Amino acid sequence: MAEAHCEELYKYIWGIVKNKKCKLYRINGIEDHIHIFSDLHPSISLADYIRDIKSSSSIWMKSSNLFPEFRGWQESYGTFTYSIKERDTVLNYVKNQKVHHKNEIFYDEYRRLLIENGIEFDEKYLL
Repeated sequence: MAEAHCEELYKYIWGIVKNKKCKLYRINGIEDHIHIFSDLHPSISLADYIRDIKSSSSIWMKSSNLFPEFRGWQESYGTFTYSIKERDTVLNYVKNQKVHHKNEIFYDEYRRLLIENGIEFDEKYLL
């Protein structure tokens, strides 16, 4: 992902989140993925929320020419829920993505999160 334009992308996604009546707490990422920490308004399903973020941001990224290497988001996504008691931990986790991923690559992180959250998965479907 073109680091120089990530802030513009994050602001664009924030607009999508806001239009869905959801609240964005934090967004951040690295070259191959982003993390969005938000609430989910009861009027929208999670699948519709993710679909709208991915499709709208994909169109914007391709038409803006700010991300020339971007070909599209992957088909799948991962979502996790957290209690209000964990809010600060999650905020800091998302805020510090660049530092975090110097120590743990995406594949290892995603696999660890699935295991920690008791989610069954098939290794062949992981990136």
